[in-house]
Amino acid sequence: MELRQLEHVLAVARHGTFTAAAAALPMAQSALSTSVRNLEAELGVALFERTTRRVELTAAGRVFLPAAGRLVADAGAAREAVAAMAGLSSGRVAIGTLEMLTSVDLPARLAAFRRAHPGIELSVLGLATYPELLERLLAGELDLSFLPLDGAPPVGVSVLAEWRENLVLVAAEDHPLARFDTVRLADLDGATFVDFGASTTLHGAVQRLVAASGIRRRIAGQVSQRSMLLDLVRAGLGVSVVPRPVAERSGLAIVAIVNPVPYWTIVLATRTPRPVNPAAAALAESLLAAG
Repeated sequence: MELRQLEHVLAVARHGTFTAAAAALPMAQSALSTSVRNLEAELGVALFERTTRRVELTAAGRVFLPAAGRLVADAGAAREAVAAMAGLSSGRVAIGTLEMLTSVDLPARLAAFRRAHPGIELSVLGLATYPELLERLLAGELDLSFLPLDGAPPVGVSVLAEWRENLVLVAAEDHPLARFDTVRLADLDGATFVDFGASTTLHGAVQRLVAASGIRRRIAGQVSQRSMLLDLVRAGLGVSVVPRPVAERSGLAIVAIVNPVPYWTIVLATRTPRPVNPAAAALAESLLAAG
């Protein structure tokens, strides 16, 4: 079993076809297929079910994939540890983020980190769903990730820092609710909402808020991007619930929700209390110092 074979399996699983995986690596598709088949022969099991359109992980493949991800990540961490001896003059760090992230000015912090460590390659995964961010973090594809958190962190996740943001109602300036400074959740019963889709990071927090209040809502539309949601609210399609920092930059009417005041929690997460990858550890320290 070779490290490159594990990387090949991860690429096929991520991209869904040998053709797409070969293009991403990049390498010849025939060489990629041979590499995966040789590994399957060595293991004595098929890792993929192959069809004419797509490949799917077998049961054995689903068991094998997380372990393969950890081995590849550990190998990368070993390389980064050697780079650390040269004062972080080279290396790579991958970080996942949320579209709704406002607690940290991530572009500014990444630019500052890059100026301090020009030899470090930065990889940023944005506009991803919570399940995708979590999966890639646990698989070792991400060194760090901002995640929404409700309760205890998932198994295998260590929290380096957390930020709590109040959630507020936003509405068009001419919406009936816009004339109020505050509303109770009960006052929103029957209101028409624009929501984030089920795969987005804020969706869970809003759904839990609604479930706890017992209110009934009309959903005019579900979107995956913050800009589209705010535009639809601005056009009068409905109201929405967003973090206060997002609301304050939107130009929309802001109505505070009271009794109780809802919030969501964002964390900076990794797999260990301190990232094994020295470049990731340095980036985490930079992000936390910026607070």
